[in-house]
Amino acid sequence: INHIVHNGGLYKRPFNEAFEETPMLVAVLTYVGYGVLTLFGYLRDFMRQWKIEKCQNATEREEQKDFVPLYQDFENFYNRNLYMRIRDSWNRPICSVPGAKVDMMERVSHDYNWTFTYTGRVIKDIMNMGSYNYLGFAQNAGACQEAAAKVLSQYGAGVCSTRQEMGNLDKHEELEKLVARFLGVESAMAYGMGFATNSMNIPALVGKGCLILSDELNHASLVLGARLSGATIRIFKHNNMQSLEKLLKDAIVHGQPRTRRPWKKILILVEGIYSMEGSIVRLPEVIALKKKYKSYLYLDEAHSIGALGPTGRGVVEYFGLNPEDVDVMMGTFTKSFGAAGGYIGGKKELIDYLRTYSHSAAYATSMSPPVVEQIITSMKCIMGEDGTTIGEARVQQLAENTRYFRRRLKEMGFIIYGNEDSPVVPLMLYMPAKIGAFGREMLKRNIGVVVVGFPATPIIESRARFCLSAAHTKEMLDTALKEVNEVGDLLQLKYSRRRLVPLLDRPFDETTYEETED
Repeated sequence: INHIVHNGGLYKRPFNEAFEETPMLVAVLTYVGYGVLTLFGYLRDFMRQWKIEKCQNATEREEQKDFVPLYQDFENFYNRNLYMRIRDSWNRPICSVPGAKVDMMERVSHDYNWTFTYTGRVIKDIMNMGSYNYLGFAQNAGACQEAAAKVLSQYGAGVCSTRQEMGNLDKHEELEKLVARFLGVESAMAYGMGFATNSMNIPALVGKGCLILSDELNHASLVLGARLSGATIRIFKHNNMQSLEKLLKDAIVHGQPRTRRPWKKILILVEGIYSMEGSIVRLPEVIALKKKYKSYLYLDEAHSIGALGPTGRGVVEYFGLNPEDVDVMMGTFTKSFGAAGGYIGGKKELIDYLRTYSHSAAYATSMSPPVVEQIITSMKCIMGEDGTTIGEARVQQLAENTRYFRRRLKEMGFIIYGNEDSPVVPLMLYMPAKIGAFGREMLKRNIGVVVVGFPATPIIESRARFCLSAAHTKEMLDTALKEVNEVGDLLQLKYSRRRLVPLLDRPFDETTYEETED
């Protein structure tokens, strides 16, 4: 299924996203694989119950049998019998800066991944294809590190107070003014945690009697924030403008349930880049609908800020739109800026309101000064205010790496999801056994990748997720592609049956595909 823009008048650039349909045979075999694993899971649970097999999972103590259960056996079924088999693919401890290459502590398991033992050996120079280090600012040398070290010696590591009490530093003020200038908005506010920026601020903006329209693939922080707000939540299909418009129409025509009163507010929640799909929000169409139906727009740019747009200013710049058309601009400093925390930008009235009513502002400890300095220095570098063109070059390098890596994987025959300009590159694995096998085989070849399965994805859409960085050289990408190609042949992962036909005269609002022989 290939999503191509038909509303050409709203877009000033090509917008191509591909979500190739899962081959029927692969889908059937994937369900069979999960079925076999489930049957063996029940068999092993039976053996554990009768003490034939040692029970390693958390259970109630004998004297607590009459208590309300603390551990629900069936809820942990997936963890015990499926996840545990491939647990070695996650939580791998690294012991270096998460740059283009990392050092990893070697660990082994003698009880099928229930426990791990560290060997004391460090595996050096593993190519890092999993961190969100989009612009390569996660480094222990250079201008950012030097500036952060200087601030650490002057201010210390912690502030030990909230912004509203004794924790408001001049560095925090400087950061917020810089962020507002970078985004092109009136005002901005910084927070110490990206997740809490969403989960604690959405409840401050909407409440009972309000309606939230949320994309079905929104991040857990947006979902939690929406649930905590007490507002009514309705879900629209991922990046589907017909689904969103239908919900907006129904909301305005029918109003609130039972009373039929108008909704106090309608808030649309979307992300810039969706971190599991690699897709980019159809922002021009979302803004057009928002204006047409007089609703508000909350845009989460956690993955897109710094990674999209000619000068790294995110999905708004990528589409050439006006930042004023987005009511609440949210983003994080944890990806492109190599730091921690998040921000919200918008009108001065909005930010002044959040300074008073947001739980993150009132109760959370202020951001650490060295972290603030890391953000300031990296942001000035991206803006070119450090007197160099390093930031601009990194943004361009990331865009080139993204297009090159995606094109080469598609040519090899892998099914790749998402937008051609997204640095998040999902490679579809599908079958449960191939999740662990892919991660292990890539690690054998000194490449660290993130593999993802249920419940983070639909049960038949397990995948490997590559995150590209400006720190990756072409030689590194070629090495990674060579190894991915080899592992793809070994595990038979080249499922794609479609080949994109490059037509130079192809208009922006359609794409031609040619079916290759199966």
